[in-house]
Amino acid sequence: MKISVIGTGYVGLVTGTCFAESGNEVICIDINEDKVQKMKNGVVPIYEPGLETLFHRNIKGGRLHFSTDLKKGVDHAEIIFLALPTPEDEDGSADLSYVMDVAGKIAEILEEQDNDNYKIIVNKSTVPVGTAEKVKSIIASKTKKSFDIVSNPEFLREGFAIDDFMKPERVVIGTSSKKAEEKMRRLYEPFVRSGNPILMMDERSAEITKYASNSFLAMKITFMNEIANFAEKVGADVDKIRIGMGTDSRIGKRFLFPGIGYGGSCFPKDVKALYKTGKDHNYNFEILKSVIDVNERQRTSLIPKLLNHYQDDIKGKKIAVWGLAFKPETDDIREAPALYMIEQLLEKEADIYVFDPEAMDNVKRKYGDKITFGSNMYEILKDAEALIISTEWNIFRTPDFEKMKNKMKKPVIFDGRNIYKNKEMNEWGFSYYSVGRKPVNIPRDLWKEF
Repeated sequence: MKISVIGTGYVGLVTGTCFAESGNEVICIDINEDKVQKMKNGVVPIYEPGLETLFHRNIKGGRLHFSTDLKKGVDHAEIIFLALPTPEDEDGSADLSYVMDVAGKIAEILEEQDNDNYKIIVNKSTVPVGTAEKVKSIIASKTKKSFDIVSNPEFLREGFAIDDFMKPERVVIGTSSKKAEEKMRRLYEPFVRSGNPILMMDERSAEITKYASNSFLAMKITFMNEIANFAEKVGADVDKIRIGMGTDSRIGKRFLFPGIGYGGSCFPKDVKALYKTGKDHNYNFEILKSVIDVNERQRTSLIPKLLNHYQDDIKGKKIAVWGLAFKPETDDIREAPALYMIEQLLEKEADIYVFDPEAMDNVKRKYGDKITFGSNMYEILKDAEALIISTEWNIFRTPDFEKMKNKMKKPVIFDGRNIYKNKEMNEWGFSYYSVGRKPVNIPRDLWKEF
């Protein structure tokens, strides 16, 4: 099939590349001329494991193309995917201005065409309930050409997006058109040969399915963080609690790891958008409000422990940070807990040294010379008063503890992802704070509040 993908962010670029990998002829459209030129030159603008191989293979095979020309994309495609930003607005709602603007431009291009080739326009962006109807209304107001609107939410995990697209657990397609349903089913059949379902439903149900899925997972993470905070108060071990809960098949093992909260481009924005959409329809999602509030507190929950350890005096102290991305296997720093902690450390005038395998360029654009960037994970530990771990990259899991201890001024670790065990920290002689577990090698009077 001939496909156009409007927008080349994480979702758009993965979508376009994976559709090309299954034999479709794809044009990816973006307004950023510099970005498009780099992609034409074979430069992948984001870090996503496995993407680069498919990207180059499909460019070489003549199936994947890039352009800034929206008309070229509309003229080319049977199916047009909108993979546009829907950022959080000031009131917590999803900003649909990019989606609506492009929808209007597509309508104008369709109206100017001499032919009446049927088009399917697909909302791949995460959008509030009722958006498909709004897009349809905008396009219908500007053209009489034949088209259908489909809601096809993405369920891609950053760091695993290629696998998630090529072998999806399910494909959700929302449409009231049998013609569009048939064509979308044919498009996705190569990806579900193992029998995973293509779920057909109405547009509104498809839109809510995406928000409900992300909000439920965010709620699960947040509940576990609440349990971890309580476990610290009463002297319990959240790791044992997690295992005890996860063996219940009704609960499951995934998304039960406590830490310093969720971040990224999806969970924070989507939970707030669903909460705001509920308000707009006179429904109060009380549970989502709690999720939002708890997560906002959780992402800086290590800082009170650090300040307490140093009697609130960290001015001029060197603090090392391992991990800047909101999760491993991505360079995405949107809503990353590390950045919220860095802000509070800067306010306290600490000297901050950071390392991340992929996200440092993005953080440099935000902070410049306000913080120091290391070339490797050990370099930044020299004379450090403490180490904060905020992202659970695999390279941090089995470090050279002897080297760490020799480099650091004081062997103190604040672990926001519980990647080490209390026993090994005790054996190595580190002072160790984690989430939902008793601190190690810490005098009782320094951690009694946690």
